[in-house]
Amino acid sequence: MPYTESSPQEAVPTSMSEMENAIREVAREGAQRLLQKALEAEIAAYLEKYESLTDEHGRQAVVRNGHAPEREIITGVGTVKVARPRVDERTARNLSEHHKEFTSAVLPKFMRRTPTVEGVVATLYLKGVSTNDFGQAMEAILGEQQPANFSAATVSRLKQVWHEEYENWRTRSLSSDRYAYIWADGVYFNARIEGERNCILVVIGAKFNGEKELLGIADGVRESETSWKELLLELKDRGMNVDPKLAIADGALGFWKALPQVFPTTATQRCWVHKTANVLDKLPQSVQPRAKTLIHDIYGAESEAKAQQAFTHFCKSYRDKYPKAVECLEKDRETLLSFYRFPAAHWRHIRSTNVIESIFATVRLRTYKTKGLGTRNATLGMVFKLVQEASRGWRKISKWRQLELVQAGRVFKDGELVEDEEELTA
Repeated sequence: MPYTESSPQEAVPTSMSEMENAIREVAREGAQRLLQKALEAEIAAYLEKYESLTDEHGRQAVVRNGHAPEREIITGVGTVKVARPRVDERTARNLSEHHKEFTSAVLPKFMRRTPTVEGVVATLYLKGVSTNDFGQAMEAILGEQQPANFSAATVSRLKQVWHEEYENWRTRSLSSDRYAYIWADGVYFNARIEGERNCILVVIGAKFNGEKELLGIADGVRESETSWKELLLELKDRGMNVDPKLAIADGALGFWKALPQVFPTTATQRCWVHKTANVLDKLPQSVQPRAKTLIHDIYGAESEAKAQQAFTHFCKSYRDKYPKAVECLEKDRETLLSFYRFPAAHWRHIRSTNVIESIFATVRLRTYKTKGLGTRNATLGMVFKLVQEASRGWRKISKWRQLELVQAGRVFKDGELVEDEEELTA
């Protein structure tokens, strides 16, 4: 129970430090209650929206389904634990293939930290909010906590400062570090960059001490080979002279064409999240749940041999009726299973580009049609600031000391270090 003057049995803070801790604890409890209430209110409004949607037996199609496990969220007053409410929408999906599942705006799927003012500004800009509307938007988000005199001129100055920070950052030397893994992806926003260069290319690396680091941000013409090669060569010119052991990316052909030209010995891993979405997109809605389970059986298998069996089973199951879906999966069979030749503890990190996806989950939009143009400098500066904020919450690679074995070129099979000489020869 928080300390109050009417609680005589409570220990009275005897120092400024203890008093500050007590105040901070009260603030943390308040933030936790407020965030949890906001989540409950959000789900209640969603259920009310679909209250009239019922099945043939008169049962509601969208109902409560308890809570997800508690998540720790870093706030300005410390870490708080909240549990996001869940809903059961299976009936609604069966009634309409166009039903959109609930996604929380209060607590997005990958969010682990409440936004700072800088993060809010970056997100709003990349969502296409006009500079003149920032004051009103900030007041709606932060209430009385918004910075005073948050005018269009203030936003313009911030954008200039952040672009200067970006330019200083992108010229820093990379010669003092080596990188085990790199993730690459192209990101599109509502606020499209002026001219033809309408895509932001992002590269994140994992050093051999397990720490993740933002390596490169650049604008490109969609995700072309030329644009990716420019960025990768820029990394090499800044001192990244040792090829990373593994690169993880989606199906952008431009990146895969450019990679061997700059880092010829780097192994390749296709992103399972993107591949799953691409395959399911070629299947009817009614088949997708089962197909998704079979795909998970592939990359969730404990060994490459079992993954190959699951792969073959999926192809046989759907080849006759849905050849395009099978072709989409099968054409990248080898690069989808590269992760089995790296430590098992790292699989969850290297099977997908989630490290990038999670940053832009709330602002990403794959489209080239926009209402307005953003300046190149402003967009690059905003993306840099958004990733910089997100990087404060990045965690090390699990069991990162095994990266020393990866660095030494030791062989892994099915995630385990190969010690037997005969197995090594094979």
